Amino acid sequence: MPEMLYGQVPGLDKPVSRIAQGLMMVSLGKLDYSFELLDAAWEAGITTFDSAHVYSGGDADRVLGRWVAKRGLREKVVHLTKGAHPNADRPRVTPYDITADLHDALARSGFDYVDLYVLHRDNPAVEVGPIVETLNEHLSAGRIRAFGASNWTHTRIAEANAYATEHGLAGFALSSPNFSLAEMVESPWADCLTISGPAHADARRWYAQQAMPLFTWSSLARGFFSGRFDRAALEARPADDSDIPVRCFRSPANLDRLDRTWALGKEKGLTVPQIATAWVLNYPLNIFALIGAFTPEEIQANTAVLDLKLTDKEMAWLESGTPR
Repeated sequence: MPEMLYGQVPGLDKPVSRIAQGLMMVSLGKLDYSFELLDAAWEAGITTFDSAHVYSGGDADRVLGRWVAKRGLREKVVHLTKGAHPNADRPRVTPYDITADLHDALARSGFDYVDLYVLHRDNPAVEVGPIVETLNEHLSAGRIRAFGASNWTHTRIAEANAYATEHGLAGFALSSPNFSLAEMVESPWADCLTISGPAHADARRWYAQQAMPLFTWSSLARGFFSGRFDRAALEARPADDSDIPVRCFRSPANLDRLDRTWALGKEKGLTVPQIATAWVLNYPLNIFALIGAFTPEEIQANTAVLDLKLTDKEMAWLESGTPR
């Protein structure tokens, strides 16, 4: 197996694995399974774990905290957790909710601090000033090491960081948008943000200029590149609001990309998800890919492509079909 690759996030004095394991599937009710999965991730070199206030009713943070305490790994593990997700009644990007969700994460995990605290959604109706000031209060108090945004536009992050600079404060150190070989044609949930495809080239250019760490979610386009489907299977599936690969990613351009991913995988002796993951990891941005492996075998399959270098022509051919 290739060795894990690591990077850095400004403000955090720890190596951050280029592949991060998501924790939506763990729970206290499946503790043996959850520990086995986390052990497998750790053995593969994954040090970074992605949770959120809304994952598994809070069990994502609880399970991670118990596992870290049992293994004695707190100063080696990077805990990324997200807060300020809207509920059924209202948006929750407010100083109160940011603070409440952070304190809940600390209580659930048993940690003294969160390595990377990320706002799960944005509310453009709220001015950036109070958001930045609230996050800096927690940074100064030692409750977080760095903070960022998930599903925020790059222009809104730029506005927040300009405010931070003007007022002598720390700004957003990272962003977590969707990014994959497939273009998102419909959002899977309200207010999800993607930087995939030609329509979002400006965002990718800005992130490249900033060299900002990107914790990109859904490299496999919510199962579109899972390897369970080829073009014929996806074309045959009826439209269904609950079928995210169909509703959010089935388009002529994406089906062509899927065909090319199958073809290149056969050439290289790799699976469709491995090629799709390698495309994301090879993209010329400061990317840390969030994965949602459910088994140790899936973890091994993801990390197996860490040293796979796709050529520029292969990258372009997968995306747009240009000759290689």
